[in-house]
Amino acid sequence: MDSLVKRLLKKQPVKFESKTENIEELKNRLIETKFVFVTFTETCGGTELAINVDLDSSEIKNADFEKGVGIINIVGTCTLDYQKVRCIAEVDIATKDGVGYLELLN
Repeated sequence: MDSLVKRLLKKQPVKFESKTENIEELKNRLIETKFVFVTFTETCGGTELAINVDLDSSEIKNADFEKGVGIINIVGTCTLDYQKVRCIAEVDIATKDGVGYLELLN
């Protein structure tokens, strides 16, 4: 297993959608496109992952997108260094900061 993947199996600080400034665009990327970016900030230079969101496994009902507040739990998949992984992140949409980790998939 790759050392980066192994490192990200433990909870790490993350930044959610760091390039998306508009809350409406963020909501659209989550719900309509189901494709978001999660950056693990404590790797060398940061590791940005493009996540295919699984809305059935994610929890976004606690967010108030109109006010731009709330905590969401994002679950989705991607491939990192040839390893299929699931990304799980809990993020405050007001700051877009949170914690996340990866799980290996077969």
